[in-house]
Amino acid sequence: MAQLALRVVWPSSPLHNPARRHHLSSPAPHFLSLMPRLLVARSALLRTSVEEEKRAFEAVVVKESAMAGSGVFTDIIDENQVFKYYAEGEWKKSASGKTVSIVNPTTRKTQYSVQACTQEEVNKVMEAAKAAQKQWARTPLWKRAELLHKAAEILKENKDPIAECLVKEIAKPAKDAVTEVVRSGDLLSYTAEEGVRILGEGKLLLSDSFPGNERNKYCLTSKIPLGIVLAIPPFNYPVNLAVSKIGPALIAGNSLVLKPPTQGSVAALHMVHCFHLAGFPKGLISCITGKGSEIGDFMTMHPGVNCISFTGGDTGIAISKKAGMIPLQMELGGKDACIVLEDADLDLVATNIVQGGYSYSGQRCTAVKVVLIMESVADEFVEKVNAKMAKLSVGTPEENCDITPVISESSANFIEGLVMDAKEKGATFCQEYKREGNLIWPLLLDHVRANMRIAWEEPFGPVLPVIRIRSVKEAIHHCNASNFGLQGSVFTKDINKAITIGDAIESGTIQINSAPARGPDHFPFQGLKDSGIGSQGIVNSINMMTKIKSLVINLPSPSYTMG
Repeated sequence: MAQLALRVVWPSSPLHNPARRHHLSSPAPHFLSLMPRLLVARSALLRTSVEEEKRAFEAVVVKESAMAGSGVFTDIIDENQVFKYYAEGEWKKSASGKTVSIVNPTTRKTQYSVQACTQEEVNKVMEAAKAAQKQWARTPLWKRAELLHKAAEILKENKDPIAECLVKEIAKPAKDAVTEVVRSGDLLSYTAEEGVRILGEGKLLLSDSFPGNERNKYCLTSKIPLGIVLAIPPFNYPVNLAVSKIGPALIAGNSLVLKPPTQGSVAALHMVHCFHLAGFPKGLISCITGKGSEIGDFMTMHPGVNCISFTGGDTGIAISKKAGMIPLQMELGGKDACIVLEDADLDLVATNIVQGGYSYSGQRCTAVKVVLIMESVADEFVEKVNAKMAKLSVGTPEENCDITPVISESSANFIEGLVMDAKEKGATFCQEYKREGNLIWPLLLDHVRANMRIAWEEPFGPVLPVIRIRSVKEAIHHCNASNFGLQGSVFTKDINKAITIGDAIESGTIQINSAPARGPDHFPFQGLKDSGIGSQGIVNSINMMTKIKSLVINLPSPSYTMG
């Protein structure tokens, strides 16, 4: 026990950072329950220095207080340490008696377990959501906004335990995990304010503005909710990309059913509990966990669903073919290219390429996926990037390393397959390829050619190909030959060239002199071709999750306002 405790907060661990530890000067009453364990830790110490006893005490306290499902979250976990699902305003155990294991990408061992919900439980959730939505639609806008603000506050107050889940479930560096939660709270508050403005305005049309009509008809239009929104976020942002769907759906008067990704489910369940604590009506928000093979299609094809907002990969294409005649909002990945011209600031480029290509181990839809650089400056560029890559730290998310394990062994195997294909076909390895379990060291591949898989496929890992080009036309052709069209970027000091190239690339967003990025969260975010359907961003999401209703007033005779 003492040895375990000492390892938890040994100085090399980020948990030993005073900024992240709970203050110990005035212990809460629940610390008293830890005393037997503290005594065991103390008696087991081989040496009894004051400093060692202090470390043992801190270790047990930190481990207990940081545990997922503790504190205000005790209701979301059962006696067998399985996390419950959320329906009808309650935390429930599935009647299936089955669970789904969540594997820690770093240890490759089971970290958490969640309920494996049944199709019948999905049906009950949809029934409750339909009934709750009818009442919610009658709730004043200011009240909806008030509850969203409250949920945002609770979410940010509990950033640490939710961030801990992100670290253990998806190997997100600790500092980035906290940022995701705080960002999500800010997104909710902004959504509340924006929703009141957008939904609080209607429109008046007069009939005599169309040829051949007198002013005898007044048309009043307003935005009304769709009904039930099914939200499906991805593993890499299970909190932020869930909130980006939940907030707009709720402010617009819809009910919301969340199907979180398996990896990221526990963080999402903690996030949903913040909405529960905020006091949203029962049945309005639900969170269903389980195997996609058992309830995935059943949910996306459910007749009660009126809208689907999905972020992920190829699964979205299958959903779009099965969903039926309902609004779809989908972001399905990309092969985001950075075009670098001869006049570009190569120091700026190198900084953006390393940050954009390797942060969170490249597991972002907007990560730099390929560099298209003019041959004349390629050598200097590669040298600058290699120098910056050498400074990247590789290790565990708890240590806040730049490069952490990718989400699963299958993902690591896929990335390795792309790397080996490039090696066989003659790519230049700027670093030695190295892998330990799910941890892949950052790699830059130079002299990549179009016959290599890495030139076209999305690795979702810390591997970046460089394709040397001789003309802008060649770069544009490569971008537009891709099935993807999410984002891209152009680096040049010539704004006229940047705009011309940006207009020519078939992608949803083009960044000028910056790496691709999703956000700020109120910016439009959309993909073309296989990268998605519709547009995200707070305003676009609110509009997408509503429909227009018109009320036409017919007058017995024309009426004109007199001066």
